Amino acid sequence: MCTLSELKVGERARVMGFGASAGGYRRKLLSLGILPGVELNVVRVAPMGDPVEVRLRGFSLTLRKDEASNLQVEKLA
Repeated sequence: MCTLSELKVGERARVMGFGASAGGYRRKLLSLGILPGVELNVVRVAPMGDPVEVRLRGFSLTLRKDEASNLQVEKLA
């Protein structure tokens, strides 16, 4: 497992859970549809790594690097 912020453009992953420091972000991420088991695809990453654009459930979502680092994912082939 790794965090969303570690993925590169074009990689696919499945959400496995949230980091221990997710705290207030967890509720926000859940309300955005980022639930355990959801598959996502990294579309773009800004030059300095912040923000990260992902595509999931038919829509694009942009997350700040600290939000992405609290999201634990499993890389898919």
